[in-house]
Amino acid sequence: MSKDYYQILGISKTATADEIKKAYRKLAMKYHPDRNPDNKEAEEKFKEAASAYEVLSDEQKRRQYDQYGHNQYQQMGGGMGGHPGGMNMDDIFDSFGDIFGDIFGGQQRKRKKSGPEPMRGHDLAKEITITLKEAYLGIKKDIAYTRLVACKTCKGSGAKEGSKPSACGKCQGTGQVQFRQGFFMYAQACGTCSGQGFIISSPCGSCNGKSRIQEYTKFSVNIPAGIYDGAELRIGSKGDAGVYGGSSGDLFLKIHVLPDKKFRRVGDDLQCSVMLTYPQLVLGAQIDIENIDGTKMNVKIPKGCPVGERIVSPGKGFATMRGNVRGNLVVITQCHIPKKLPADAKKLLTEYSDIIGTNPNDSEGTIASFFKKFLG
Repeated sequence: MSKDYYQILGISKTATADEIKKAYRKLAMKYHPDRNPDNKEAEEKFKEAASAYEVLSDEQKRRQYDQYGHNQYQQMGGGMGGHPGGMNMDDIFDSFGDIFGDIFGGQQRKRKKSGPEPMRGHDLAKEITITLKEAYLGIKKDIAYTRLVACKTCKGSGAKEGSKPSACGKCQGTGQVQFRQGFFMYAQACGTCSGQGFIISSPCGSCNGKSRIQEYTKFSVNIPAGIYDGAELRIGSKGDAGVYGGSSGDLFLKIHVLPDKKFRRVGDDLQCSVMLTYPQLVLGAQIDIENIDGTKMNVKIPKGCPVGERIVSPGKGFATMRGNVRGNLVVITQCHIPKKLPADAKKLLTEYSDIIGTNPNDSEGTIASFFKKFLG
């Protein structure tokens, strides 16, 4: 070559990496074989530009090139393929195909395959519904679903025992065949190998060369105590098996927690309401309640307890998903108001109302007017 690499790309010796790339792409598009069919001169210029870009885009090679100069660098065997004559079109497309992007019909030269490449299997998702009590305690649940598993007959190879896949003869392992239309060259998936680049001439009889088969899977999974509604559990390698020996995907379990008639979850706290009589609220009481797990608990109602009071039992709520801390059990007081009263009870309640007065005293928290209003 009479021109040095900077002259070939039409750039200065102080050009940046972006300027080098831009200049090469411009020349590559101009002299691309698809745009210049059967044009040897354009093909040579295409190779010249690729050789220049291969050196100048690499910082170390560029430093050597600048140090020794074009002729001496060439004599040292620099550049793609060791010397200019050693370049070929496949090397250029394999190394710099991303420079061309999706020009010329959106196709690039593809790497050749001699056989199938392992690919990871798909992740799967499943939903599971549990009760609030099960979320509080934790539970083991049976999971059943259909997924793809590695074929046991061929051990995931897709081929019969004693045989193996081979590169497709029609596309030479690229998975694409090219054809020319006018000045442009197009590529499409190879019909012989369905775009895979390889052929299994003796496919496994069980999986028909697919390397996987469908299987109904059933196993038990531990739902941890403290799980919350909408949580997602990841179970490794329980998704679809990989293709041709690739790793398996994962199974993602989304948890739905049903509402409970007596209890509800607020953060990590477990809340419930307890119905008390007016005397119990006024005088105080010791009552037994049943927690969501069936255990009995004694709760102290303080004297003069208002309606809506929150009585907290520390550490009796939900387990946290991280750490050993638990939420609280919160008992909220309610007052039972009877709709019907026996005559003697009504008489006594009326007398009580007369004794405590008919005017409310906010400072003392009396509710005399409340009863006066409703007893009539």
